[in-house]
Amino acid sequence: MNLFRFLGDLSHLLAIILLLLKIWKSRSCAGISGKSQVLFAVVFTARYLDLFTNYISLYNTCMKVVYIACSFTTVWMIYSKFKATYDGNHDTFRVEFLVVPTAVLAFLVNHDFTPLEILWTFSIYLESVAILPQLFMVSKTGEAETITSHYLFALGVYRTLYLFNWIWRYHFEGFFDLIAIVAGLVQTVLYCDFFYLYITKGDQRSERNRKMRNWVF
Repeated sequence: MNLFRFLGDLSHLLAIILLLLKIWKSRSCAGISGKSQVLFAVVFTARYLDLFTNYISLYNTCMKVVYIACSFTTVWMIYSKFKATYDGNHDTFRVEFLVVPTAVLAFLVNHDFTPLEILWTFSIYLESVAILPQLFMVSKTGEAETITSHYLFALGVYRTLYLFNWIWRYHFEGFFDLIAIVAGLVQTVLYCDFFYLYITKGDQRSERNRKMRNWVF
């Protein structure tokens, strides 16, 4: 544990909580990819099954429980509580194209060929691409405004802090996990694309609003 990882964990948790609050407060999950949220729930479940076998610390245990609980609560809100507002017609990304390759890769490339290690590796690979259904949905609908800027900012901070965490651990602990680093870099690149889409959609909306005001007045 170091400061970068701790702050990264908090930023990640903050992003999840902000998304939950956004859905609950607006009573709507419009523009949010349920498929991405299901993938994140799968990620946390596969990664934290060692919750029942390995105790590291109270902090570690609490964070695992909170991540799993929040991810499944988000899925429940999208597919049950506020199902009427879910835009399933645009959330059409073929998730099997993500789940199957990452599962196969986890079997082929891992640190140790044991069930928990394979599941952990699978969660790392899957997390790196779990945002793709959301990106696909945004590109189709242009409704990036439904994903709050605070949620996006928290996710961006989370990924940035984890980059510094890897640098810190390599420099001070001699720790180097190629699987986590490569997957994390892929995830960071995809989030950068997410930021780009959000900003460009926002610029387009601002331009349309400016033109409408000029036309009216």
